[in-house]
Amino acid sequence: MRAVTVTEFGPPENLVITDVERPSPAAGEVLVKVAAAGVNRADLLQRQGNYPPPPGASDIIGMEVSGTVAELGTEVTGWEIGQQVCALIAGGGYAEYVAVAAELLLPVPDSVDLIEAAALPEVACTVLSNLKRTAHLQRGELLLLHGGASGIGTHGIQWAKALGATVAVTAGSAEKLGLCRDLGADITINYHDDDFVEVLKTHGGADVILDIIGAKYLSRNVSALAADGRLVVIGMQGGVKAELNLGALLSKRGTIHATALRGREQSDKAAIVADTIATTWPMIADGRVKPVVGATFSLDKAGEAHALLESGKVTGKVLLTV
Repeated sequence: MRAVTVTEFGPPENLVITDVERPSPAAGEVLVKVAAAGVNRADLLQRQGNYPPPPGASDIIGMEVSGTVAELGTEVTGWEIGQQVCALIAGGGYAEYVAVAAELLLPVPDSVDLIEAAALPEVACTVLSNLKRTAHLQRGELLLLHGGASGIGTHGIQWAKALGATVAVTAGSAEKLGLCRDLGADITINYHDDDFVEVLKTHGGADVILDIIGAKYLSRNVSALAADGRLVVIGMQGGVKAELNLGALLSKRGTIHATALRGREQSDKAAIVADTIATTWPMIADGRVKPVVGATFSLDKAGEAHALLESGKVTGKVLLTV
């Protein structure tokens, strides 16, 4: 089968199409014929040699796919050959076929195209695991999303609004902020022009902050929290080391969580997938949440897809079609 491999760690042009052995599903797995794969910032890090796959996972890049069930491994029930699915995986997505643990499969919602469904697993599971299961975001609370026009941001806006929260976002252009408003964001902040800390102070601070920046924003995020606020850090685009003023955090009775999805135990990910199907899929079914796809490339253009995501010029998700 065809798959995208890395000739050597480095720039996007090091991604090439190669013939590799087609995987076979083990017990408890299904083989998915891939229709599309999502492109994530973690993929960029893996290509650069900075984010190796977890032990036992495929070294082919790609953490989410959509497609059809092609083969069932032993001990698999509840899924049928030919069924449309999307999946959360630890690796192997940039390929024509991928073996997936059955408990990490999600049915493609009726309202979503099979290709677009590849934009859902990572963002849906990330948003739910962090906003519901970690931060316990509640109706009426104020959520701040950094990178509001990103894949996580565009999904998070819709999910939080469906929950009944007030949503503030940061982004770097009028176009991106306009998209965020169209998706339901209540407060939009251009980080080139305005200080999100000062803006949020006029609203009493953020009850929950979902942050993809990391070190660069740590102290300002703490300043932007409301009393009993929860900061959840899921990215390190702004560095990995920063000084924390514990006095400022104590004065807010604040908490800081740092989480990642890819390296969790499979049982933990399976629980998140099941919760996502139960909580988020009804929001998709009734139209409150829709996938936002900013660009689509063919599998042999994976390098161009990486370059676009790296540039920061895309909104929503980037997909590779097989």
